Amino acid sequence: MRTRSWFVVLVMAACLVAAAGLLPLAGAADSSDSASEEGWVTLFDGKSLDGWEANENPETFSVANGELVVHGKRSHLFYIGQVENHDFKNFDFKAEVMTKPSSNSGIYFHTKFQPTGWPDAGYEVQVNNTHRDPKKTGGLYDVKDVFEQHAKDEVWFTEEIVVRGKHVEVKIDGKTVVDFTEPDDFVVKNHPGRKVGHGTFALQGHDPVSEVHFRNIRVKVLPDAS
Repeated sequence: MRTRSWFVVLVMAACLVAAAGLLPLAGAADSSDSASEEGWVTLFDGKSLDGWEANENPETFSVANGELVVHGKRSHLFYIGQVENHDFKNFDFKAEVMTKPSSNSGIYFHTKFQPTGWPDAGYEVQVNNTHRDPKKTGGLYDVKDVFEQHAKDEVWFTEEIVVRGKHVEVKIDGKTVVDFTEPDDFVVKNHPGRKVGHGTFALQGHDPVSEVHFRNIRVKVLPDAS
């Protein structure tokens, strides 16, 4: 009985210490998890298109169940919000993406708003798992294309774009699928504005058949490359 009494006392003491913040309680969040989110800023609130502007055919973009849904005629949705005054240079960008079968889309970076057409400025990172276009998800379109399928339709995956100086890395679910450094005097045939520089992000509505969903769109601004 005496041993049990001492055990009860020790348990009560441990609870009091934990309550005082000196020890972590079971199930408490690991500080490393919180640290891993440090510096990330959300660009899409999951409720509205605040901070974003569509050009032609704005009805292509909608919000449902906390997701940004892209489904309709050709259109591009540009980030015009307050984060970095929508002008990014070095960054780590992540979005969770889900494609429907035979769908095509893209994520542009270092671009700028234009009222119609395919964006002239910046790079396009492909979103396409089973569309007839052979250039698949993760590629830098018409620059460093990817022809292997790294993600599946109707399954959420994370598409990540990291830019430091002229170095661009694209990851799908943490796996690097593109590692590209833009050469000096680089020119892309038919895409003279496809340059690393600075600018905003844009999501692509490719065609009325394609349907692509985005959520948890966020960015971390990185220091200038040394």
